[in-house]
Amino acid sequence: MYKKQLTVQKILCLAAVIASAIVFVYSLGIMTDLYDCLYDTMRNPNDVTQTDVAGSIVYYNMQAFNKYFLNYSIVLLILSAVLYITNTHSRRKYYIGNYVAIGLFAGWSVYLTIFAHRYIQIFRAQWLQVDFAALKAHAEMWGTLYTESTFWFDIHYLVFALLLIVVCGLIASAVWKFKLMKAEEQLIEEGRSVLG
Repeated sequence: MYKKQLTVQKILCLAAVIASAIVFVYSLGIMTDLYDCLYDTMRNPNDVTQTDVAGSIVYYNMQAFNKYFLNYSIVLLILSAVLYITNTHSRRKYYIGNYVAIGLFAGWSVYLTIFAHRYIQIFRAQWLQVDFAALKAHAEMWGTLYTESTFWFDIHYLVFALLLIVVCGLIASAVWKFKLMKAEEQLIEEGRSVLG
């Protein structure tokens, strides 16, 4: 039974690193379309109210969020590496450090998911208030990107669902490991009482 559990925990630790990397890449890409569409609509970067397209201020509104989101995703990557540093991927028996590593990764993942979802929904609503007719005219005149797509906002459901599935797997694996360790300890105690 330990062999199956060890295989599962190796897979889950690798999945944690992959899911963290996906969140990091997403944090880098979330503003791609907004930059390509809206940056050139600002006539004066020092006064963001001077714009050719009403609603384009969403690009500037997202700057602070995106900075935090990027930094938080780097923390998530580091915490996924801590799973390897504490040998959570290969330990036959877990120690307190393994449970702490899983707890930190799980807690930060849940926090990051709530943080990102809340703000992404706010900025998605702001994006939909952009004057798309003016944006299209601006894009045709200046040869910039035109899109009405909410792809970069909507894909967060998939990105964070993947992360939370990995978190649930890590917690379930830790519970499984705990039960196996308890059963093993009980067998050892029974063996000692028979011998003693």
